[in-house]
Amino acid sequence: MTIFSIALQSLLIAYYIFSGTAKMLGVKYWTDIFENLKLPKWLLLVTGVVQLIGAAVLIVGYWYALAVTWGAIWLGITMLVACLMHVRAKDTFGKTAPALVFAVLNIILIVINAEAIII
Repeated sequence: MTIFSIALQSLLIAYYIFSGTAKMLGVKYWTDIFENLKLPKWLLLVTGVVQLIGAAVLIVGYWYALAVTWGAIWLGITMLVACLMHVRAKDTFGKTAPALVFAVLNIILIVINAEAIII
């Protein structure tokens, strides 16, 4: 594992712990986004749990390289779905960009650690 991979993995862990916890607590910022996207309130909790599970898998990835790849796939799919929800709601690019950026960061982490899946 490279220093860049570990740094990116750590950044994503921090983001998803913060974001997942905020969603599970129903922080106004996230409830407003989900209302704008016309998504049900229960999905906010589910999304928070999904992000915390992904963060936990990335943490396990410090010891087991395969977990990094699977965690990034799990979270990358989540972010791609978020992008689709923003497009469906006809949000501006500015509102869609954060989900897109995190999808790309997860894809980069997948590519860097892809050899763990192949072996």
